[in-house]
Amino acid sequence: MDAGSAAHSSSNMKTQSRCPLQEQFLQRRNSRENLDRFIPNRSAMDFDYAHYMLTEGRKGKENPAVSSPNWQETLNMNRTRILAFKNKPPTPVELIPHEFTSAQPAKPTKPRRYIPQTSERTLDAPDLFISGNASDGSTSELVTIDDESGPVTSVSWAPDGRHIAVGLNNSEVQLWDSADNRLLRTLRGGHRSRVGSLAWNNHILTTGGMDGQIVNNDVRVRSHIVETYRGHTQEVCGLKWSASGQQLASGGNDNILHIWDRSVASSNSPTQWLHRLEEHTAAVKALAWCPFQGNLLASGGGGGDRSIKFWNTHTGACLNSVDTGSQVCSLLWNKNERELLSSHGFTQNQLTLWKYPSMVKIAELTGHTSRVLFMAQSPDGCTVASAAGDETLRFWNVFGVPEVAKPAPKANPEPFAHLNRIR
Repeated sequence: MDAGSAAHSSSNMKTQSRCPLQEQFLQRRNSRENLDRFIPNRSAMDFDYAHYMLTEGRKGKENPAVSSPNWQETLNMNRTRILAFKNKPPTPVELIPHEFTSAQPAKPTKPRRYIPQTSERTLDAPDLFISGNASDGSTSELVTIDDESGPVTSVSWAPDGRHIAVGLNNSEVQLWDSADNRLLRTLRGGHRSRVGSLAWNNHILTTGGMDGQIVNNDVRVRSHIVETYRGHTQEVCGLKWSASGQQLASGGNDNILHIWDRSVASSNSPTQWLHRLEEHTAAVKALAWCPFQGNLLASGGGGGDRSIKFWNTHTGACLNSVDTGSQVCSLLWNKNERELLSSHGFTQNQLTLWKYPSMVKIAELTGHTSRVLFMAQSPDGCTVASAAGDETLRFWNVFGVPEVAKPAPKANPEPFAHLNRIR
């Protein structure tokens, strides 16, 4: 044996003599008897008992006579396990008293509103112009237009709810006092043919004619024509002012939708309109400004278009377009909910209620036998009157009764709040 091999054997003997437990552990690890792995908790270990079980306990099994029963019984006394994986978790501390953590009752789900599928009332109104009282449901004839001036081609209530403008086929516009059934004045000279659309903006009455012109009339003065907007090449069939009175939307038979701004239209700009929107492919008659978002406008196209489009009137961007499947004649926003009502022509001549912005159909109301040309909303926003080519008026309870707002709780007054100062 050479010196190198002797040194190597002596070092192995020293290692074995110094670490007998390591050698035994390595042997057990390589055997099939020990296949578990664990991470012990040293603070819960009894190393003396563990050492005995690993050394003397095995010898006792091999030679029972050699083992010491007293030592084994002493170590086994009150012991249930050798190694502990973790201590018993402490009892959780209740940070918040139980009386303050009682579960609050769930918020009740809002019940779905019932929408009647038939009209509440139906009136036959051939060649008559009538007004109705929504509070008691009564109706009265306001005026009958003669054949020379008529027929009536447009109507619009003034903001005061008393005066009404009537556009005629002979290019004139009449102003009536509905309370006294009295003709106040007739506006002439603004158009060369029938007046198909009307819109109020405070004391300004805007009229749109078959000649493609839009005229602003100040009804307070004798010379009533104050501005004229030119942009449509065919009849102006839809007009609506925004709630702010700053922007005017106009739709025409030329498939064009214009957005006019009063500050731009009244200047010497070469193009009076703010936006010229050409996405519709048929006449644009249906227009409605959103009551809860001032720059949102809904427009509806005719039989060749059949879509409802939504516009950002600040930028002129089209936000959405929905194919309704039929001609869109009129649009109304619900004042109390995020809903939009549209009236249609061929084939069903129906009224369709949409949920905004998802544009999911909520209800379809049928009854008219011809296209529904016009809709008007009652002052409380609940009832809608529809007028169709079948010469009938139908009243629908489509928007329901608005919820009564709960009064705000009164704050506790501060002590001595009624005193200005304390001396």
